[in-house]
Amino acid sequence: MIIRSAKYFNGCTSLDKCPKSDFPEFAFIGRSNVGKSSLINMLTLNGKLAMTSQNPGKTILINHYLINGNWFLVDLPGYGYARRAKSETARFSKMIYDYIDGRQTLYNLFVLIDSNIPPQKIDLDFIQWLGEHAVPFSIIFTKSDKSSASAVQRNIKTFNEKLQETWEELPPYFISSSAKKTGREDILDYIDSILKAIPS
Repeated sequence: MIIRSAKYFNGCTSLDKCPKSDFPEFAFIGRSNVGKSSLINMLTLNGKLAMTSQNPGKTILINHYLINGNWFLVDLPGYGYARRAKSETARFSKMIYDYIDGRQTLYNLFVLIDSNIPPQKIDLDFIQWLGEHAVPFSIIFTKSDKSSASAVQRNIKTFNEKLQETWEELPPYFISSSAKKTGREDILDYIDSILKAIPS
């Protein structure tokens, strides 16, 4: 897939404020500071599209970006940011889960996992919830340039083994590096394959 245009469309605080559109949506989510905004900018080849920060927890809205004029890339707030107040954490959780469970035009949720660390319970629990709610999803292992290739493969193998304790079949997964643009074509081709399968 070739990205011909990518522009910010809107940011909203709840499901009912999301765009009234039939355009397919592909959302990205992960723990805070997993490299979500950098990945979005890498996929669109626009370094200023999504706000990046060294400090976690900066995405506080459901941000829609219109791609090629006919589908949305959606940037969701990160989960698991411990420094938020309990009331704020509850509000963000409701925003995220309402969108994921209730957005009819969501065709795939990309769950971002840091490829440099062992499996985290918060990620495994979130993926379990997706399965229980029949949410179509795939996994992107991020920051693959930060460790050796063998360490990345070892962490991915360990993560997949943890998934196989409760999943009969593993979801599709991709390995990415925003700095090196690794995985860009594979991820975009996957999105393109889903778009082409949608009945016109």
